[in-house]
Amino acid sequence: MVRKLLVTIGTASALIFGAQALAGSDTSVAVKVNAAMSDSNRPEKHVVRDANRKPLETLEFFGLNDSMKVVELIPGGGWYTRLLAPVLRDNGKLYVAYGAGWMGDLLQQPDFTKVTLLAPESKLHKPEGERFYALENVATGVTNVDMVLTFRNYHNFDEQSRQRMNDEAYKMLKEGGIYGVVDHTRRHLEPLNGENGRRFDPVLAIKEIQAAGFELVDFSDLHYQPVDALEYEVGHKDVTGKTDRWTLKFKKVSK
Repeated sequence: MVRKLLVTIGTASALIFGAQALAGSDTSVAVKVNAAMSDSNRPEKHVVRDANRKPLETLEFFGLNDSMKVVELIPGGGWYTRLLAPVLRDNGKLYVAYGAGWMGDLLQQPDFTKVTLLAPESKLHKPEGERFYALENVATGVTNVDMVLTFRNYHNFDEQSRQRMNDEAYKMLKEGGIYGVVDHTRRHLEPLNGENGRRFDPVLAIKEIQAAGFELVDFSDLHYQPVDALEYEVGHKDVTGKTDRWTLKFKKVSK
């Protein structure tokens, strides 16, 4: 049902933008992403996720090129940061924001010193007794960036924090800039239960992100996993590493 709804919403835009994406494919990005994936310093636990996460195809879908200014929100352990930083190091710029402390000392390593941390005073925390995280002090002070990306994070936050994140993404992006969001799929309109807290309804995500001023321009089935019946928590032994995920591409438009 979720995927049918996405098809209905996205078919027309996919026809328009799909050809443009193919025409604008950047071979230098492919070379640089593949080189970053092959880096001997990359942790083995990152490498084993490549086939599932399909980083090259995902970044090409969002339209990344190596001269862009890109913000990665909630970089976590730095899985995507390790790929984005080498691609953007020479001609572009990578920023990271919110929860970057989870990366440890990555930004102090020689290959990552050009990555800039935004909103160092941001507060990402789980209030006592609450199930979801709160995100506060989100202002970054950065504007006119080309792309904002966040991977498997949207589900972590309460409604107010999701709104803050979406609003700040809008402020950071230039007109026509891309907001790319990936997350684990929850059934459409399924109430919260013990198994779906780390999943999110893509139709609700579209509604919320559009409310912040974005236009949905495309979606991808890159991370569609038919083996995931959307029944179990994403860490369950039957679906971990092969969860169904939605991949949505938005564009900033004038309000």
